[in-house]
Amino acid sequence: MKSKTVYFCAGWFTDKQNKAYEKAMEAIKNNPTVDVDNSYVPLQHQYKGLRVDEHPELLEDREWSTATYNGDRVGVQTSDIILAIYIPEEEDVGMGVELGMAKAFGKYNLIVIPDEDWGKPINLMTYGVGDHFIKLSELENYNFNRPSFNFYEGAVY
Repeated sequence: MKSKTVYFCAGWFTDKQNKAYEKAMEAIKNNPTVDVDNSYVPLQHQYKGLRVDEHPELLEDREWSTATYNGDRVGVQTSDIILAIYIPEEEDVGMGVELGMAKAFGKYNLIVIPDEDWGKPINLMTYGVGDHFIKLSELENYNFNRPSFNFYEGAVY
């Protein structure tokens, strides 16, 4: 079966984000339509292997910031599909930039929302750049080879 590469857009700064991150990563590893080995996972591509959550001093490091941003930009640009693990009450500015950049590059944006958050209001901009919205429980069986469009069922603010 043919498989697509994804840019794995997900936060990892809170317990809820980490839980969704882990569930989503497990789901795409089990999804035969995702080429996980050749996909871009930003957390695995931090400049010099240094994570800002483990090294807060990097917030002052222009080389690290610039190189990490540009690595992620290249990841967005070269991936087939953008996979965003979106938590409505924990807006992620970086995710917003990645999704907007992806849309500008003509990429397909799949927005995945944890089941317990499905139907909660989401940001207008995330809604606008999303091509398809699914629950996290649907990710393992989502066919990345057959992208389509749908509307989010919840409110938009």
